Amino acid sequence: MKAPVPAMMALGEKMFRDPSLSASGKQACMSCHDPAHAYAPDNGLSAQLGGSDMRRLGMRAVPSLRYVNNVPSFAEHFSDDEDGDGSDQGPTGGHTWDGRAQSFHDQVKIPLMSPYEMANESPAAVVAHVKAASYADEFRKTFGANIFDDPERSFVAVQIALESYLETPAEFYPYSSKFDAVMRKQAKFTPAEARGLALFNDPNKGNCVRCHTSKISSKGALPLFTDWGYIALGVPRNAKLPVNANPNFHDMGLCGPERTDLKDKEQYCGLFRTPSLRNVATRKTFFHNGAMHSLTEVVRFYAERDTHPERWYPRDADGKVQKFNDLPERYQGNVDMEAPFGRKPGDPNVLTEREVRDIVLFLGTLTDGYRVRKFPQNKRADANQRS
Repeated sequence: MKAPVPAMMALGEKMFRDPSLSASGKQACMSCHDPAHAYAPDNGLSAQLGGSDMRRLGMRAVPSLRYVNNVPSFAEHFSDDEDGDGSDQGPTGGHTWDGRAQSFHDQVKIPLMSPYEMANESPAAVVAHVKAASYADEFRKTFGANIFDDPERSFVAVQIALESYLETPAEFYPYSSKFDAVMRKQAKFTPAEARGLALFNDPNKGNCVRCHTSKISSKGALPLFTDWGYIALGVPRNAKLPVNANPNFHDMGLCGPERTDLKDKEQYCGLFRTPSLRNVATRKTFFHNGAMHSLTEVVRFYAERDTHPERWYPRDADGKVQKFNDLPERYQGNVDMEAPFGRKPGDPNVLTEREVRDIVLFLGTLTDGYRVRKFPQNKRADANQRS
């Protein structure tokens, strides 16, 4: 299906902003992926409301759509031959928290059909919405006068238009943060930001870089602050999610329930894809289940999960801390114990409060929209230039 890319991008943007594509007629893609908030939600809900009546709360936090244009296709055995040593990095890639969508083309179908989101009953229902939209003639002009004659082909065109828009460079991967300006030698970190980056990279401190790559690639590409790998962090159960009212329900990421092809691989239970940290300081909800709502809280969790579990998990009737309470006990061995984790109760925290603050300040430099300051030349420099 061939069509001019600019025309598909323009059409895709109109569809992205159109609430009439949902069963409720009230939810557009941008309802959850707000352009003013780095294409993430504009609120602090753990998950977003949707469904045919806009009253159904989802089971997972909504991620940002920025910097996901080059996520590799999901592979159980991924090898980064560019900057890695060629070793097996394990499960990597794919879109969504569990990687079940192999491409943007696959991913855009999920919210259109999900009962938690736009809740269309079928692809044909989506096509009917497009056919009735104000841009229907533009759709015909872009994909052919007879495009609506074949609903299956029409739905593919819907996917193509949306994925074309999601690959718009200026919108979805602008690389316009202070970090990027520093890497281009157009700005400098403050002392606290520089300390934060050092802690972020230090394998004996934050060790964030283990999953959130921070170095420029050998080909000069700026980092995305993720390796797109999968990890089980043992995040506390979020009682605000309606699905968790059932004590027997567990969202286990790679091994279900949304993804089913890996359900028999117990070593994957509890693993979720590592998101990019770009624009993370603009977020109001964190982790796959939206259990936390401030960046400082998140960094503290990494520092204290194992030294002070009582601060993060509930106690049972006998007063015992129910650590890793959002994962059945049989799978709790999958939870990551590499630094900064792996310490014992009573050990000192791996990060002090000042160090937590410094890391948070550094993460703030990953927010897009930083304006490079241009300083006027001094008189001596002006004179030298004239002479």
